[in-house]
Order: sequence, then structure tokens, then C-alpha cells
Amino acid sequence: MSAIKNVMKNNFRNMELNEFLSSSLSEAGYGGAEVQKTPIGTKITLFVIRPGLVIGRKGSGIRDLTARLEQQFNLENAQVSVTEVTKPELNPNIMANRIAQLIERGTAFRRASLWTINTIMGAGALGVEITISGKLRGERAHFEKHTAGIIPKSGKFAEEVVRNSTNSMLTKMGLVGIKLKISIKEQVHRDFDLEPEAQPKSETEIPAEPEAASEKIHTETTDQNVPAESEIKTEQTETTDQNVPAESEIKTEQTETTDQNVPAESEIKTEITETKENTETVENKDVVDNEVKEIAVNKSET
Repeated sequence: MSAIKNVMKNNFRNMELNEFLSSSLSEAGYGGAEVQKTPIGTKITLFVIRPGLVIGRKGSGIRDLTARLEQQFNLENAQVSVTEVTKPELNPNIMANRIAQLIERGTAFRRASLWTINTIMGAGALGVEITISGKLRGERAHFEKHTAGIIPKSGKFAEEVVRNSTNSMLTKMGLVGIKLKISIKEQVHRDFDLEPEAQPKSETEIPAEPEAASEKIHTETTDQNVPAESEIKTEQTETTDQNVPAESEIKTEQTETTDQNVPAESEIKTEITETKENTETVENKDVVDNEVKEIAVNKSET
């Protein structure tokens, strides 16, 4: 078998596998599968919203699924792993399946398409395009296209950013097809990033301190300005001690004043003796004067 036929066979098998998984795992929210060939066997990774429904109780569901895949698609030693989809709104397979379920339940196709557009754009997509074709209103088939945001149409940029999905459902009027395109913002690669130029710092510039440092400085200044209670008490006691003298000092001052005001006994005795001597001298002078007068009188009489 040539390489071209081998590739075509593998692609056809993957398409049949995708259809089988989407029909059997529709309740679990099937979002796609990846098939890889390894030396041990074939590794299949399933992306679903609710992995518990696929695994089953004690792994019974995933064992049955692997057995069916090995029988129907002739897979050697199939290894099936299940991963949960983090953002189902950005998965086109899941959202196309939701539109199909809404239209099958009787919801108007325009309401269903507008609701999906709002949910996808609300999840952060770059753009959305929904195309619904078939017998929508009457016997004559037509299509309607609803878009929002930016959808690249060609080039490598479109291959990297845009994800496609198709789905179909059978209604009373006939077969209706859905084609969904979602452009994902996270897949956009920038050619270059602009960085702001570093401005030279002037000499007068003061580096900004963080808020924590400023708070510390503020608390330190407040602590310096406002003394502690113990310091206030000690200062008050010192002032009271300085203003109010001790009892011993008061007693000594009183004794000094009393000593200054009241003279000693020896001083009083000396003063008394001095006054006595002065009086005796005065009396002696008076006696001498009297004698002199008498002598003078006697002379005059003679």
C-alpha cells in the first residue's frame, strides 16, 4: 500500500471514529478526540465536559468503550484517557452540539444562534461565525449567517487562530446543517512587543518609598513624639520631687531660722555684763562730779 492510500485510510478511520464518539458521548459533552500511534498501541485522548459519565462506576464505562473501539475500528491495544474541557464555550464541537440540541427541542434557530454568539464572545473569543442552512422556514431551503467580532478567512493566521466544526440534525422539515467558526484570542502570536523607553533619572528625583516603609516611618515619628506612660510618670515624679522638698530639709531649715532668730546663752550673758559695766562707769562718773562740786562749794565759802 502506498503512503497516500495509507494517509487517506487513516483520515477516513478518524472521521468515522469522531462520528461514533460524538453520537455515543453526546450526553457527556463530547468536544473532540486525539489519536496517536505509539509502539505499544493506539492512544486516544477524549475531551469532554463531564468525564465522570465516560469513566463510569469503577471504570466500567471506559472499559466497555475501549472494547467497542477495538472491535469496530481494529485498533491494537487501545488506551483511552479522558480529560475535562476547561472552557467549553471556546470549543466549536461542544457549542455546535448545543445549537443542534436547542433546534431539536423546538427553539427558533435565530434565538439559538444569537444565544451561542453571546456566550462565546462573553468567554473572551476574538470572533464567531455561525452558518445555519436547510429548510428553516418552509419548503425552500436557504441559509443564514450570523457573525460577531473578527474572523480571519485565509492565510497562516487563519489556520492558527480559527477553529471549525460542523454538525447536523434531522427536523420535521428536513435535514439542517450547522457550521461554526471561533477565532481564539490566545492563539494570536505577536510579531514584536513594544517596550517603553527607560527615562534617565534626574538628580533631584527622590525614589518613591513603598507604603510599608512610609507606614513604619509614620509609626516611628508618632512613637518619638508621644512618650510612653512610664516616661510621663517618671517625669511627673521628678518634678514633684524638685518642687516639694523633703521633710529632713524642711526640719533643717526650721532649725537654722530658729538658731538665727534666738541668740545663744553665752552671747546674752556677755551683753548683760557689758551693760552692768557701763552702768557702773556712769555711776562712778556721777560720784566724781558730785565730789568735785562739793570741793568747789567749800572753796567758795572760804
